[in-house]
Amino acid sequence: MKITVRKAAERGRADFGWLDSRHTFSFGEYWDPQQMGFRTLRVINEDRVAAGAGFPTHGHRDMEIFSYVLSGALEHQDSMGNGRILRPGEVQLMSAGSGVRHSEFNPSKTEPTHFLQLWIEPHMTGLKPSYAEWKPTAAQASAAKVLLLSMDGRDGSAKIHQDAAVWRVLLAKGESLAHELADGRGAWLQLARGAATVNGIALAAGDGAATEGAGPLAIVASEPVEALLFDLK
Repeated sequence: MKITVRKAAERGRADFGWLDSRHTFSFGEYWDPQQMGFRTLRVINEDRVAAGAGFPTHGHRDMEIFSYVLSGALEHQDSMGNGRILRPGEVQLMSAGSGVRHSEFNPSKTEPTHFLQLWIEPHMTGLKPSYAEWKPTAAQASAAKVLLLSMDGRDGSAKIHQDAAVWRVLLAKGESLAHELADGRGAWLQLARGAATVNGIALAAGDGAATEGAGPLAIVASEPVEALLFDLK
């Protein structure tokens, strides 16, 4: 199985003072024709937002946009009437569909917010916009592998308009897990924190690893790990 690594240091960067953002794929003013996404996964941005700052109201269409909070808090407002504050380990999913406007802010006056912003292309355009959240149960909060998003909403996951499954991976040092990738699918592992090996290949925080080869993925934590694992059609 061939595994391709996207190193953290190779990502694009936007630094606006209030926002420090690292772009795994082409985004905004960062453009690399060799980094346009992976299958239907179009955006992985690692964002750090200063206290009291945030993204003012802006619009999107035809994209599944979700955020995974790593630390701090993220306040969401949108044109569908949703208003929420998310905490670490929680997910919000906005299906932009035919068009939606939203803002994202750090509600704290003192602490920064650290989160992953991710976009997946939907299976069709012009869908009715919608919003969903995922929050872990007590058991899920410390589980090694938990399903966050899926097309059918199985296991309490939020529904996404694409044949994609997204897991949160949480491993203590020395712990491991396996994921079986079916023929015709692709996997992307985004390491948010810690260090690990994937089929023997070393990854550090901010690194991504991709494969389109069927078979087992073995993830072993060499430091405590928090990551997202994507299984994509």
